[in-house]
Amino acid sequence: MSRKRTRSRSTLTPAPAPAPAPAAPAPATGRSDKAGMRLLAGVVAAGTVCAGLTAVPASAAAPEPVVSRGVTIPAFYTPPTELPSANGALIRTGAMPLGLSIPGLDGRAMPGTATRLMYKSTDSAGLPVAVTGAYIEPSAAWKGTGPRPLVAVASGTMGQGDQCAPSFALQNPLTLNGDTVSVGYEALAIYRLLSTGAAVVVTDYVGLGATDRLHTYVNRLDQAHALLDAARAARAVPGASITPASRTGLYGYSQGGGASAAAAELQPSYAPDVPLAGTYAGAPPADLTSVMKGIDGSALAGALAWSISGFAQADPDLRAVVDANISATGKAALADASTMCVGDALFGYGFTKSSKWTTSGKSMGEIIAAEPRAKAALDKQRIGTLKPSGPVRLATGIQDDIVPHAQVRQLALDWCNKGANVTYDAIVLPNLGDKILTNHLVPLITDQGDAISWLTDRLSGKTANSNCWTMPIQL
Repeated sequence: MSRKRTRSRSTLTPAPAPAPAPAAPAPATGRSDKAGMRLLAGVVAAGTVCAGLTAVPASAAAPEPVVSRGVTIPAFYTPPTELPSANGALIRTGAMPLGLSIPGLDGRAMPGTATRLMYKSTDSAGLPVAVTGAYIEPSAAWKGTGPRPLVAVASGTMGQGDQCAPSFALQNPLTLNGDTVSVGYEALAIYRLLSTGAAVVVTDYVGLGATDRLHTYVNRLDQAHALLDAARAARAVPGASITPASRTGLYGYSQGGGASAAAAELQPSYAPDVPLAGTYAGAPPADLTSVMKGIDGSALAGALAWSISGFAQADPDLRAVVDANISATGKAALADASTMCVGDALFGYGFTKSSKWTTSGKSMGEIIAAEPRAKAALDKQRIGTLKPSGPVRLATGIQDDIVPHAQVRQLALDWCNKGANVTYDAIVLPNLGDKILTNHLVPLITDQGDAISWLTDRLSGKTANSNCWTMPIQL
């Protein structure tokens, strides 16, 4: 049966427990029980997903494997019932083959050796949560100053199904089985970072990969905590060459840009022990009200379903608004999308308008704007209310209509007004097509080399000079 187990987060109590090595992935079945996920998203919308559930006792029989759209999720990704108390503490590790690697002249695989991770973090409700990811020890030597640095990578949008997890994509760069389509498009950036000699840790975010809950898509606190705690967890990976003194960089574009931007803001209070040297945040969704308008009716309209389901799970106020306004068609769409990767969503819900999912025929953006408690819940997700730690490079394509350019520029202004060290780069390209993702994706590719060079300089201890003084004339 294809399903996603839910577990009451309040039952996860701090106490570390070693776990067995991960089971080998079972072969994909090529089928998916969508009805089970429709039921789950209906429960999410009705506001009962976080209540009345009981954790499986540690002594219980092994749970059934989770199968998401024909992909069996390895047992490694099922969290234990008890978690350690410290944020970033390792819960378990396991060897992980990289899907794309070549033998090096010294006998070591390039670009490095990967380890699958599960570590403890704290979710937006302040409760413990298990997060998965991967650490890669590079084959390349670090030629900069100081010990080998670490880059914590926050992936761009991958989807909401567990088979879409970034660590999965590192092992399986292409998942294509007739039920799901997932492409590990972040591999190029990750491998380019590894080629500099920096170690890389990748987070799967809260609920993406780990099978105990839905992925809380673009949740500011969840993803920032997951990224910072990944940096902490990396230092404890057996055989890792990084040290507590290793300079740390944050890297992300799109959803990942929002995660790295939020993490840079929260690092001083949440993870002061992470020696943050610099942050790259490309096309971050800093203002979700604006971003909702951008993705509604676009090729990536399925991401709106992921947002609704994730926030309905995590926030009681938004859950109540969803419950009151979502139609039966909308509930079915949320359930269906909740097991999808980006490729599935493009084919399944591309250019869909959220007005088709509501009882009133109004868009979700209109409904939220008219509901003070829902609007307040989204306002809590706003990035830019805190001064980021260390230098930040903020990039945005001026034609971006999916993660609108204007709200990224506003983030730069907000940070500059707080005295932050901001390198703002407005990427000038022609309009490559409205609402079809090109205006959002092309800057990811064209800016990647500059982004990695800038971050490598920060990891080498070089000073970054803010260009906030140019903001009045910047696009």
